Amino acid sequence: MIRINENYRKLASSYLFSEIAKRVAAFQAGHPDRSVIRLGIGDVTRPLTPSVVKAFREAVDEMGRPETFKGYGPDLGYDFLRQAIAEVDFRSRGAEVAADEIFISDGSKCDTGAIQELFAQDLRIAIPDPVYPVYVDTNVMAGRTGPFREGRYAGLIYLDCTEDNGFVPDPPRTRVDLVYLCFPNNPTGAAITRAQLGAWVEYARQSRALILYDAAYESYIRDPSLPHSIYEVPGAREAAIEFRSFSKTAGFTGTRCAYTVVPKGCVAWDAEGGAHALHGLWARRMATRFNGVSYPVQRAAAAVYTPEGQHEARGLSDYYLGNANVIRERLAGLGWSVTGGDNSPYLWVRTGTDSWKFFDTLLDRANVVCTPGSGFGRCGEGYVRISAFNDRAKVEDAMDRFAAADAELKSLADG
Repeated sequence: MIRINENYRKLASSYLFSEIAKRVAAFQAGHPDRSVIRLGIGDVTRPLTPSVVKAFREAVDEMGRPETFKGYGPDLGYDFLRQAIAEVDFRSRGAEVAADEIFISDGSKCDTGAIQELFAQDLRIAIPDPVYPVYVDTNVMAGRTGPFREGRYAGLIYLDCTEDNGFVPDPPRTRVDLVYLCFPNNPTGAAITRAQLGAWVEYARQSRALILYDAAYESYIRDPSLPHSIYEVPGAREAAIEFRSFSKTAGFTGTRCAYTVVPKGCVAWDAEGGAHALHGLWARRMATRFNGVSYPVQRAAAAVYTPEGQHEARGLSDYYLGNANVIRERLAGLGWSVTGGDNSPYLWVRTGTDSWKFFDTLLDRANVVCTPGSGFGRCGEGYVRISAFNDRAKVEDAMDRFAAADAELKSLADG
């Protein structure tokens, strides 16, 4: 008889954002007269910019002419896009990344989940807490964890991210093999300094560990002292793989384009101690299990790197950071403790109460959707994440509604 992968039975519950969608749908079905404002899932609301749309249309037109039609594209991405990424995103910041070290894909979520296929089953894996759920769940599905108990999976090493450490974990005292880091952080909105990131790179090099560095929100960094890429840190090319996305940078959540950087000097070892370049392993995996991102989408992504495209992309992130500033100032003015929103589109709000209870109350009383912190890990309990991805008028309206429900929301902690 056909049998399931038993590791799926370990998953604690439904995917966080699926559960949020179910609760919101149930609320709207019961209250069809109420208008709900979504500040939960990080989906963009601004349209694709003019230069991106122009490139997209021109590429679609090319696909409609025999002389310019494109069939299967290069497995790892078109060179015109890889060259632009290498120059603008990395070399311009002093980070040495070659075009052929960049792998074009349809999403960082997909890549951060798939990358673990390259590694042994018995790795010691360090996971921040709170954390983007995909990092944990894909390793659960792969069989690298034990059962879920008291908010955590046996077999994982959790790195507590709290107000005491500014939501930036220090390297562990014990040795680990694989580390997931995300900065600017999802969900807390915290940013990592160059010195803090340097300590992690040094730890990885000394331990022969690998850092999986998710930099999906780097375009929201405004503090010039903060690193945008882990490869700005000396030695990182030997110890880190970086993931980036056009979703929040250029509004591609519905268009799908991202990339992963695997330096040629980044290695892992076999059971006999032999070193293997991860670049070649990832290239093999991509060529076997992925058919590439469409030509029109890659042309649209390349338009982001033109002078016009860079200006437009900056305008998008400025807009959402403006929303974040509204949220931060309004909530801080009401006396709530808020992290993030300055170098990140996410704000981490301390509620002091059960985060799902806060979610339900905010939805019921203010008709505003947030994300419960406990969905990101045990250290997320007592917090909620608020996303700045929405239209300005709706953000202002949501903050007015929050203020109207403020006393009742604060009473949850008292109770």
